[in-house]
Amino acid sequence: MLHYLEHALSAPKPSRRSFLKMSAGAVGGLLLGAHIPKEALAQNGDDGLIQPFVHITPDNRVVVLSKHLDKGQGAATGLATLVAEELDADPTQVSVEFAPSNPQVYANLLFGVQGTGGSTAMANSWTQYREAGAAARDMLVKAAAETWGVGAEAVSVANGTLSAGNNSATFGEMAAAAAEQAVPEGVILKSPEQWTLIGSDMGRVELPAKTQGSVGMFAIDYQPENALIAVMARPPRFGGTVASVDATAALEMPGVEQVLTLPVGVAVVANNTWRAAMARDALNIEWDLSNAESRGSDQLIEEYRALLDQPGLPAGTRGDGAAKLADAAEVVELEFTFPFLNHAQLEPLNVTVEFDGTNARFWSGFQIQTIDHNVAAGVLGIPFENVQINTKWAGGSFGRRAVPNGHYAAEAAMLAKAWLDATGGARPIKLTYTREDDMASGYFRPLHMHRVRAGVDAEGNLSGWEHRVVGQGIMIGTPFEDFLVKDGVDESSLEGTNDTPYAIPDMVVDVHHPTVGIPVLWWRSVGHTHTAYVMEVMMDRLAAAAGRDPVEFRLAHLEGEPRLAEALRRAVASAGDVPEGMHRGIAVHKSFNSYMAEVADVRMRDDGTVKVEKVACAIDCGVAINPDNIRAQVEGGLAYGLSSILREEITLTDGEVDQLNYPDYMPLRITDMPEVTVEIIESAEAPTGVGEPGTPPIGPAVANAVANATGQVITELPFSKHGLA
Repeated sequence: MLHYLEHALSAPKPSRRSFLKMSAGAVGGLLLGAHIPKEALAQNGDDGLIQPFVHITPDNRVVVLSKHLDKGQGAATGLATLVAEELDADPTQVSVEFAPSNPQVYANLLFGVQGTGGSTAMANSWTQYREAGAAARDMLVKAAAETWGVGAEAVSVANGTLSAGNNSATFGEMAAAAAEQAVPEGVILKSPEQWTLIGSDMGRVELPAKTQGSVGMFAIDYQPENALIAVMARPPRFGGTVASVDATAALEMPGVEQVLTLPVGVAVVANNTWRAAMARDALNIEWDLSNAESRGSDQLIEEYRALLDQPGLPAGTRGDGAAKLADAAEVVELEFTFPFLNHAQLEPLNVTVEFDGTNARFWSGFQIQTIDHNVAAGVLGIPFENVQINTKWAGGSFGRRAVPNGHYAAEAAMLAKAWLDATGGARPIKLTYTREDDMASGYFRPLHMHRVRAGVDAEGNLSGWEHRVVGQGIMIGTPFEDFLVKDGVDESSLEGTNDTPYAIPDMVVDVHHPTVGIPVLWWRSVGHTHTAYVMEVMMDRLAAAAGRDPVEFRLAHLEGEPRLAEALRRAVASAGDVPEGMHRGIAVHKSFNSYMAEVADVRMRDDGTVKVEKVACAIDCGVAINPDNIRAQVEGGLAYGLSSILREEITLTDGEVDQLNYPDYMPLRITDMPEVTVEIIESAEAPTGVGEPGTPPIGPAVANAVANATGQVITELPFSKHGLA
């Protein structure tokens, strides 16, 4: 294993001067609040108004700098909405660029580093970006007042235009004068009744570029002049290393420039992707697999099942679960198995790098810029400020690009360093993963198993709950371990169990984190992907054991969670009566501080497979910044979760991944997609997560519907194992 983890969070933070260097080229002007001398902006002129989160250019553009990666989830539009609202900009003049890597300025306020994930983009930016827009507006108004010789209170702003009496000016016309104004120490934000954009469906800022197929917008499309392409041969088993390489045949093939042996594999550099891939196939590599993981899925499941018979690390205890179970009127015991899952994002991983021995530039869909920046600098052995991280639009991620060890940035850095050593000259190189590379390279959602014993008393109420979990800890061995793993317990394996919103007075949870040499990673909604399934299938079975309606049973145990209870009521009301020939299942779950309920109506086909026909959803996610985008995210999260339960699984044979492309790892087909309705519950609370909460409930909702239809309780995923998909 590489020793670049130490670089992930330990490198020095950039200086103010290095931030200038990284940001000055984005848009010309003055950085509001950063005390940057104007001579630093000479290349762009000083006639624009710029602060770290919003730039107003002389040609009347409002450019919002997004500190968050947009990988299709709409974060860029959400941030643009917040700025435009307080600025009173015309939405058509607003565009978005990605901020440079600088954790001092652009940190995720919930992470402490610059990065995107955990459905936190809007939650941590809610006040920050509105204040940025309000500050820029204040400076524009003061500049207009001085220019026109009126009081600031006489200046009105609407749709990107300043006016007072017979005077009017666009933002661009007033930007230079605004740049001379003092930065306001505090601003007053609009009240909800004043909002015109927040709560409306502002158009996605990137749609024109996407629909027009803008060249170089996505990382995989970006290719600097004179760039070469590299592909990597990686060990067939995780933990393997290169013993020897015979590259004779590869080097004789057309277009091949270099074959470079790196600590992680063998890279072929050529003048196009096809030639690089063909030359890679011609390599004769002997791998050292003496320390590689050699267990297959069946063996791991057998070992995990044995651990289910042994007490694990205490993860949460309240009351006396064992005693209550002993006295329970009915006890339900189920064992659940969840396979490894691939993220299967549409755009495979790729990084473009150029390194001249002193300075380096990287281009990719970077999701945790601080980690990737530090790792790249550490591998290259150069200062943080000598590395420039350029974030590009990403074609999906679902967690795949947010790697705690920055492995793909590290690979690109190793490649660039080896190229320079071999050739003595700098040249841009794009490291490209093929679909097969990305599918087999690991960083899966971990294999997990659960065993639950829970009971109901004579009155039909929950009475005792014992819950054991076995699975690799995602955070263990990462830079996040110190503050996300407590007493050996990785909460990412348990979230949604020991912190369940259900009133379970007597509950005990423990966990085993076995050591397995397979790289694992968070996957859309992280631990909630499997814990919600377990909790909600159990709640249905317990309701049946108690002879109670599953909706009423849940509501009776959600008295302390009124927002989740209301989401359930709304979803059930939206679903209406069960259509003839259909079977219904429900599930609710709280994740990322949002409250989600889903009601699934399914039809059993003549061949025994299941077709999910309709899903009614209700979500309480605080203030709805862009309602249409929230609906899209719920629909997309639901589709992603449904995809995972129907057919998706990664299996290993003797440590080697069996699935290599979409025919082997079959995502949701359009014919699988149900009709979806989404009700957004009006709320005055601050925004919470949207990208992930739609994923966890769909699996158990469908499973509960199937159980109601057939009597079969699906506890081992995917459904295809049981002839249901």
